[in-house]
Amino acid sequence: MVYGMMYRVVYSVSVFIVVAILLYYLLTGRGYQIDIEWFFNNTTPFMWAGLGIGLSISLSVVGAAWGIFLTGSSIIGGGVKAPRIKTRNLISIIFCEAVAIYGIIMAIVLMGKMGSFDADVSYEVLEHNRKSAYLLFGAGLTVGLSNLACGVCVGIVGSGAALADAQNPALFVKILIVEIFGSAIGLFGIIIAIIQTKGAGMGNTVST
Repeated sequence: MVYGMMYRVVYSVSVFIVVAILLYYLLTGRGYQIDIEWFFNNTTPFMWAGLGIGLSISLSVVGAAWGIFLTGSSIIGGGVKAPRIKTRNLISIIFCEAVAIYGIIMAIVLMGKMGSFDADVSYEVLEHNRKSAYLLFGAGLTVGLSNLACGVCVGIVGSGAALADAQNPALFVKILIVEIFGSAIGLFGIIIAIIQTKGAGMGNTVST
């Protein structure tokens, strides 16, 4: 009940803020700024590229931390009754940590595609850099969300593996196979992001 009340309060405040901002722009004669086209035309491509890189790292780290939280709590809890599980179940923590590494690697790749450009050179250069920035943003979001889901998946499976190992050691290897397949989700996100950014590159040179 408390969570339902908090949700309604947050929702009401958010709606109030949005309506207040819209009315402010309309009543001050700047209603034309409430326009998607105006927004995209007046935002720098570097913002979208930077957001993509930031999302790639931040969401991946959140996924890794979430997975470690889920797995680590089960390992510590199960280790009270079965201390032997604390050593070999650390492999689940390593799988979770690899999720954050995926995000960092992809962020470095995306940063390599950024570069300065002169918007006054030609309209084609500006449009190419906008397209590249949107691709970098989409790729970063893809990697971040994939790794977020991957971290939660590996964390839940790793938690189950620790508890199952505490009850029956023969189950550990079988559940570990499931955990390996779950960790592959992050790799799929990286592959998709690489495909997304094919041909993307910011600079004064228009590549195809």
